[in-house]
Amino acid sequence: MNEQTKVTDATPIKTLPDAQTVLDVEHYTDRLFRFRVTRPPTLRFRSGEFVMIGLMGDPDPKTGRQKPLLRAYSIASPSWDDELEFYSIKVQDGPLTSKLQHIKKGDEIILRPKPVGTLVHDALLPGKRLWFFSTGTGFAPFASLLRDPQTYEDYDQVIVTHTCREAAELTYSKNLIQHLHEDEMMQELLGDGLKKLVYYPTTTREDSPKMGRITDLLENGTLFKDLGIDGISAETDRAMVCGSMGLNLDIKRILEGHGLREGANSEPAEYVVEKAFVG
Repeated sequence: MNEQTKVTDATPIKTLPDAQTVLDVEHYTDRLFRFRVTRPPTLRFRSGEFVMIGLMGDPDPKTGRQKPLLRAYSIASPSWDDELEFYSIKVQDGPLTSKLQHIKKGDEIILRPKPVGTLVHDALLPGKRLWFFSTGTGFAPFASLLRDPQTYEDYDQVIVTHTCREAAELTYSKNLIQHLHEDEMMQELLGDGLKKLVYYPTTTREDSPKMGRITDLLENGTLFKDLGIDGISAETDRAMVCGSMGLNLDIKRILEGHGLREGANSEPAEYVVEKAFVG
């Protein structure tokens, strides 16, 4: 389909600005999909950061001109990957995702190569256990960090929680965790993988082995009981949070109740929250 700009029949056709080529697309549900694109040779980023990606909008009825439709997307692939992966929600009337969900292999997207973000190791003080709290496509930055060797070199244990409405919406995270445990390259880093990397998926609407919002399971102690740990301590625990605004605020409150402080690139502390997030 190559997205192209064409103002009039007389104007020359040009490809998208900052164009990258779509290499692979996989749809999980009518609400979620993932895709991989080429990586700009000059792009350098830290696992967990995001970039602005998008497509050209519809032509202006009067001028025929098109403007880029851009949104912040966490890079789901690790910093060492030769390609870039993204995990996206589909919003049928969304300005961007209503179009983005239809991309195919060989199409082009816009990718502004200026990565930023707070979900990076540099924003946390050293600790022993790292928590990833996510809902929906908020799992994307953790898909990057979970494939980064530094994550396992810096922490004795990594616990990733992923909460979705239905079980099928957990497919992306479930497949990635399974791949990590089976990957020969990861074996040396994970050691006894089931203890080093713990996956805790929950659903809120459809019946599954573990039901409930992660915030409720944290506050009533179910999460700690299930995992066989005493709780969260500012001395040993670090956390990253990416999800809906409601989740972010609730997890912030819970973590601060345990004595953790919010950090940033300029002032590392015990937890960080990603505020720029699609879905």
